[in-house]
Formats: sequence, structure tokens, C-alpha cells
Amino acid sequence: MSDSHTVRTQTGWFSRIGGAIKGVLIGLVLIVVSLPVLFLNEGRAVKTKKSLDQGAKEVREVSVEAPDAANEGRLIYFKGDAVAEGELLDVDFGVKAKALILKREVQYYQWVEDSKTETKKKLGGGEEQVKTYSYDKKWVDRAVDSSRFHDSPPHTNPPVVVEKAELRAKPITVGGFTLSDGLVGQIDNFTEHRLEGEVVFPEEIAGRKVHREAGGFYVGKLPTSPEVGDARVSYKVALPGVVSVVAAQSGNGLTAFKADAGGTIEMLATGSQTAAQMFETAHQGNKMMTWILRVLGFVLMMIGFNLLFRPLSVLADVVPFIGSIVGAGTGIIAFLLSFVISITVIAVAWIFYRPLIGVSLLVLVGVGLYFLFKKMSAKKAQVA
Repeated sequence: MSDSHTVRTQTGWFSRIGGAIKGVLIGLVLIVVSLPVLFLNEGRAVKTKKSLDQGAKEVREVSVEAPDAANEGRLIYFKGDAVAEGELLDVDFGVKAKALILKREVQYYQWVEDSKTETKKKLGGGEEQVKTYSYDKKWVDRAVDSSRFHDSPPHTNPPVVVEKAELRAKPITVGGFTLSDGLVGQIDNFTEHRLEGEVVFPEEIAGRKVHREAGGFYVGKLPTSPEVGDARVSYKVALPGVVSVVAAQSGNGLTAFKADAGGTIEMLATGSQTAAQMFETAHQGNKMMTWILRVLGFVLMMIGFNLLFRPLSVLADVVPFIGSIVGAGTGIIAFLLSFVISITVIAVAWIFYRPLIGVSLLVLVGVGLYFLFKKMSAKKAQVA
């Protein structure tokens, strides 16, 4: 079942100018925020790289049988079978598993709102916005807050009847070592846990009947005819198995290693991996995060400049096609300014954190700007 609701909004030219002027302040904030995002990201990347380089040099492979006091506080590497005693129990549904981690996964049958907006410019600078809200009942993996819906009362999601949960065995050991919470949190070899044998589960939860299914439970009147508020419960487990660990030895436990550059190292990989492979993966992750934050800083800045220039396109929207031309032009300028300033900020950060590379990049930016302005001057001379 689905339905939709359409809202038409007319906005006058003066109202649009007022909104665009307010947007200038937001644009300035975004530009200001983007600068430290770009600058500090380079420092974070350098600190992480130096920390990983130090760790790769100092890490020592040890036996998992028993901690050696001589390695106290040092960065060590080992691999072995991660195990735990006893069983994990989800008391709400009576589900047991001999595992390192037991996850209760929940899907909810909810109203979900989607929206589509079409904007049309009108002669004289006004604007008509047509926004269509559509509502569907879907199985989703999160609770949807229906109070935020535009058309809320007919499409109301009741409070969820069961929450997601994660149970961890304690302690989880590898030979003579006990894994820290930080290392356990990196275990990711989850597989589906199908219920077998007798399971004592409640007849109902929060007034809704509980049905047993092959993969878990159905909470609701009838599994073949779901109603809003029903839930599906399933389970995943991380079973005992080989793990590879790089961390600092602390007694018979493990903790994060603090490098001279200020970064920390505490890594776990499921399966058999060498220390070199784990450090290489960490370096790749650092590079990926660096580029993600660079793109984020650039996008924030470009949005900021677009908001900064928006009053110009709104003013020109008295004649719609002229406003579109001005908007396209300011968009290009916003892109170029954001690109140049982002590269400059990164170069300045590198001068601070990596002087040799930073100076080279700054020179490259200067040369690019020189040729850009030279080309623009030549075009102006041809027009004249």
C-alpha cells in the first residue's frame, strides 16, 4: 500500500532575495568550517602515517602461549585461536550460542516517507515549488520517526517492540592473552545463526504475538500479513577462530600502543595475516580516510561559495533564462575558487607538517594560477 501528497509553494522574488541573503551567512560558516577540516586532516594523516611507520619497525612477533614480561608495554604481534568459555544467551528470546559475539538483528515494518521536488522559475523572479511526498509500508533495519513526516497523522509508526542487541563473551582469549574491548570490536567474521533444537521464547512481547521462524522470530499477529509495528528478529554470530593481533602488551592483556607521533595502534584481523599485511591495510585505510576528508572539505567550501553567490542568480531571475546563465557561471566560479583554495590550504598544511612536499605543491598552484590569469588576460585583449 502506498499513497502520496503534493504541496505547491509560491515564492515571490523579494522573499527569494531575502532567503538568499540569509544563505550568505550559512555559506560563510561553511567556508570557515571547511578550512580547518582540510588543514587538520593533513596533520591527522601525517600523524597516523608516522605512527604506523614506527609500529611497523618496532613490532615484534611473540608466542601466544604465555606473555613474556620482557615485552611489557611493547608493540607485539601474534596470531592464534580466539576462544571463549560458556554460551551467550539472549534472555529476551532464549537464544543461546557458543560464540565470541552474538548479534540480534531486527527489521521493522514501518511507514517510510520519500519526497521529490520540482522547481519552476517564473517571469518576474518568482518561483513555484512542487513537492510530492509518497508513503509506503516497508521492511527497514531502523526505527523511522513518523513525527517528522509532512503528512504524519495518517502515517504513524508505533514505538518499536524489540531493539537490536549485541552480546560479547568475556573474556575472549588467544592463548595466554586476553583481548581488549577495542580489539573485540574489530571482529567482523559474522555468519547467520539459525535456531536449532528447543528454544524457550515468550508468547508475546509488548502485546504482539511471537512466532518462531527458521531464521529467528516474527513479532506480530500474522507473518504472512504484516502490520505497521511488526518486527522480524534474526541472529548473527562471530564464531571462535583464528585472529591476528597487533597491540601493546599489558600484563596478560592488550592495549593500544602509543606512538611517538601521537597516534595509537590496536589492530585485529580475522584469519591469518602477517604483521606486514596488517600495517599495509592500515596505511590504505589512512589514505582512504584522508581523501574522504579532503573531498568533504572541498564540497563544504563549494556549497559555501554557491550560497555566497546565490543572491546574484536570484537577482537575475527576473528573466529566468538569464538567472540560469548567471547561476551556471557562479557555480563554475564557486568550483574553481574551492579547488584553488582547497589545494592552497592543503599545501600550507603540508608546509607545516611536510615542508618539502608542501612547498612543491604551493609552487605548482602558483604556476597554475599564473597561466590561468594569463589566458584570461589574452582573451580579454582579443575581445577588445
